[in-house]
Amino acid sequence: MQPEKVDVLVIGAGPAGTVAASIVNQAGYKVKIVEKQEFPRFVIGESLLPRCMEALEEAKFLDAVKARGYQQKNGAKFEKQGKICNYFFNDQFTDGWGWTWQVPRADFDHTLAKTVESQGVPVEYQTGVTAIQFHPDGTSTTTVEDKDGNTREIFARFIIDGSGYGRVIPKLFGMERPSNLPPRKAVFTHLVDTKRSMDDEPDRITIIVHDKAVWIWVIPFSTGITSVGYVADPGFFEQFTGTQEEIMRGLIASQPYIAERMKDAELVFEPRVLQSWSSTTDKFYGDGFVLTGNVTEFLDPVFSSGVTLATVSSQIAGKLVVKKLKGEAVDWNKEYMDIMMQGVNTFRSYVMAWYEGTLDTIFFADDQDPEIKRKICSVLAGYVWDLENDYVKNHDTALKKLAKTIHLRDSITYINNGFKDPE
Repeated sequence: MQPEKVDVLVIGAGPAGTVAASIVNQAGYKVKIVEKQEFPRFVIGESLLPRCMEALEEAKFLDAVKARGYQQKNGAKFEKQGKICNYFFNDQFTDGWGWTWQVPRADFDHTLAKTVESQGVPVEYQTGVTAIQFHPDGTSTTTVEDKDGNTREIFARFIIDGSGYGRVIPKLFGMERPSNLPPRKAVFTHLVDTKRSMDDEPDRITIIVHDKAVWIWVIPFSTGITSVGYVADPGFFEQFTGTQEEIMRGLIASQPYIAERMKDAELVFEPRVLQSWSSTTDKFYGDGFVLTGNVTEFLDPVFSSGVTLATVSSQIAGKLVVKKLKGEAVDWNKEYMDIMMQGVNTFRSYVMAWYEGTLDTIFFADDQDPEIKRKICSVLAGYVWDLENDYVKNHDTALKKLAKTIHLRDSITYINNGFKDPE
C-alpha cells in the first residue's frame, strides 16, 4: 500500500497541534493531525493567559471558543494567611489582551479540534505514532497504528510534534533530558461549587499559599464546577491516607478557606494525581521536524504557562514551517529556539522564585511599587517576550534584587520603630 501523502503531519490534537495545523492550513498546504487519544479527554492547564488569545486569534479559533461561554478570567489572586495580592490583567505593563478564559480543558481542546476540522484539516483519533523515518531531504515516512491495531504509513514534507506529555519525537529519538526543577506532585479534582460566590473570585484564578512550597489552585468555571488542586513535594502528601477521595477530603479539610467553601461538595470525578511532570529536550527542531508545546519543555502549573507556551510556540512554528515549505531559508535557532527559550527561561525564573519564597516576599509586601507590579503582571499575563519589561529582560536577577530591597526596607522600618532587626 502506498503511503498517504501530506505536506505537514501534525502529531497531537491539543492546543499546540491545532494552532499549528490551522496556520499551515491557512497558507494553502495539506495538513493532517493524528491523535493517540479519543476526544474529549481530560487534561490539566485550565486557566489560560492573555497571551494565548493572540495565537487563538491567528488560528481563527476565537469565535468558536467565545461561543462556548467559558468563564472570563481578568486576573490572578494570591492569598497567604489572610493577606491578599491581586493582579488584574488590564493593569499590565505590556500592550496586550486584558482578559482570557478559564476552561474545562476536555471541552476546550475538543472545541479547537472540531474547529480545525471545520477548516478542512482531518483529525484521526485513537491513532498513535509507532515509528518515524526521516529521509536525507528532510521528508519523512511515519508509521501509525489505529485502535484496531492496523498500521499504515504517512509521507510528509514536514512534521510538527505537538504531542504534549506523549513527547513522541523526543522519546523515539532519545532526545529527552531531565528538567532542573525538582519533582513535584499534584492531587486535584473538580467539585460542584455551590459557594463559588462567597468571595469575589469567579473571574480569576486563586492561588493559596498553604505551607512552605505547598500551594492550592482554585479555578471556577462558568458551569458552576470548580477545579481544585494541591501541589507540593511528594512527601507532603504522605500524611494523608485512604482512597483517592479520602485523601482529597483530607487535603480540603487542611486549609480553612477551602474547608469552608468545599465542605461536603460533590466531586465530579475521582481525584487524580500528576507528578514528576517537568521535562525538557536537547533542542526543539531537527531536519524535517519541529517540537511545539509541552514537547519542548513543561515547567510547572503554578503560573499557567503550559497552554501559553503551547499556543505561542505553535503560532511561531506554524509560520516558520510555511516559510520552509515555500523554499525560504529558516534559521531555526534564531527564529524559533532562541525565542522559545526566552519565554521558557522567564517562566522558569518565576517558578523557581515561587518555590524559593522570593515571590512570596514580593507578592505580600506592603506598599508595593505600582510600576513594578504592572511589570510583574505582564509576566503573569504571559507576555514573557516583551524585552522592554526589565522583569522579563532581567528575569534571572530582577526578582531577587527586588526581594532583597523589600527585606532591607522592612528591616529599616523595624529599627526606626524601635524594634530589633528581624534579620
